[in-house]
Amino acid sequence: MFKDKKHLLVVSFDAFGALDAKNHLDIMPNLKSLIEQGTHVKKIFGIYPTLTYPSHTTIVTGDYPKNHAIVNNTLTQIERGSAPDWYWWSKYVKAPTLYQLAYEQRMDVAAFLWPVTAGSPAIKYNIAEIFPNRIWQNQYTQSFKASSPFFTIHMNSKFGKLRNGIAQPQLDDFVTASVCWTLEHKYPDLTLVHLVDLDSMRHHYGVESKEAIEALERLDTHLGMMLDSLKKINRLQETNIAILGDHYQIDVSRMIHLNYLFKQNSWLDYDEEKQVITNWRVMAKTTDGSTYIYLKDPKMAAGISRLIKEHAGQGIEKVYSKKELIELGADPEADLMVEAKAGYYFTDEISVTSLIEEVDANSIGQTDRYHAVHGFLPTRKNYQTTLILSGPGIKAAKKIRSARLIDEAPTFARILGLKFTNSIDGEEIKDAFID
Repeated sequence: MFKDKKHLLVVSFDAFGALDAKNHLDIMPNLKSLIEQGTHVKKIFGIYPTLTYPSHTTIVTGDYPKNHAIVNNTLTQIERGSAPDWYWWSKYVKAPTLYQLAYEQRMDVAAFLWPVTAGSPAIKYNIAEIFPNRIWQNQYTQSFKASSPFFTIHMNSKFGKLRNGIAQPQLDDFVTASVCWTLEHKYPDLTLVHLVDLDSMRHHYGVESKEAIEALERLDTHLGMMLDSLKKINRLQETNIAILGDHYQIDVSRMIHLNYLFKQNSWLDYDEEKQVITNWRVMAKTTDGSTYIYLKDPKMAAGISRLIKEHAGQGIEKVYSKKELIELGADPEADLMVEAKAGYYFTDEISVTSLIEEVDANSIGQTDRYHAVHGFLPTRKNYQTTLILSGPGIKAAKKIRSARLIDEAPTFARILGLKFTNSIDGEEIKDAFID
């Protein structure tokens, strides 16, 4: 093994793809430098569905969603209508995590907006990703409740002026300033950072939009600030750094509302006034580029599959059976998984006038209205993300063709001198190491 391997900075660029590392390094000099100094896994194949919360949980567990239990971004809460809670809380994770392993070895852990870490006792410096979705809540009280309260208060007192609620790019400015201060003053053994600017811009403006390209430049600037903080405390050369994406995105222009179809067939009852489902036999739960289908009677699966293909076939790539979706690592409680064609995505909406609807550009920014989304099958062409590793014991100027998102957690564990004692789905990316 290698010397002083017990410091790892993991920075997630949400929605950063392999194509970004291929086509846009000219505007990302800090990332380019890390690629030249370290190992670049060009293509990382994600998990299904390729969503932020399942993906980030896979990154720290090495497991598919079916095993770590974070199968979607949001919970299935029919009583909440269009505003369900997200999988914010660490208690939802049903598999050991990298940060738990580190904590058990008396390592200090910091996490900044890392999904599904709210309330984790293993994270010493935690600013959790959470937001208010009740009328009596506000961002400050929610964040303090879910995070390390005194640390969060301290960071807000120093850098809160940089943020504007959860709006981007100001939120990433706040996160980066907090990360830099923490690196300089606490230097945790494991630091997990989630930057969301790029994902937000791609949703709102499109994958290769001017706004998305500007976000890439900002991400590289933020990375440079973190590297400068490590230089400032003379720790850069002994710190292992991982820069990664959780998923990519695909441009879209049409929505498919399968719950509308199910309501039309009297398989789903909906209270228009309260805007909630009151009863159902068949229900869709979107994951954007794909959607789960849940059935009260599993014997209905073949008929529902035919109905979807018959009525929404123009936008459907494939309908996966329960056996197939479990093999792909998705929610074992679902009965079907429907994959959209490029250009299409799913919503859970019911109060609409048609099954398939064009996205009105004027509605972008409203709930479920996007120019680009993720959630598609991870093997789709040009849809992979990427991983860059740099630091002591990591091969320099090394290119690895591909690996899987599930392989990142055991690789990070090795860097930290840790090991998952449970059986996990992923394997170390051994070719990245010198020894």
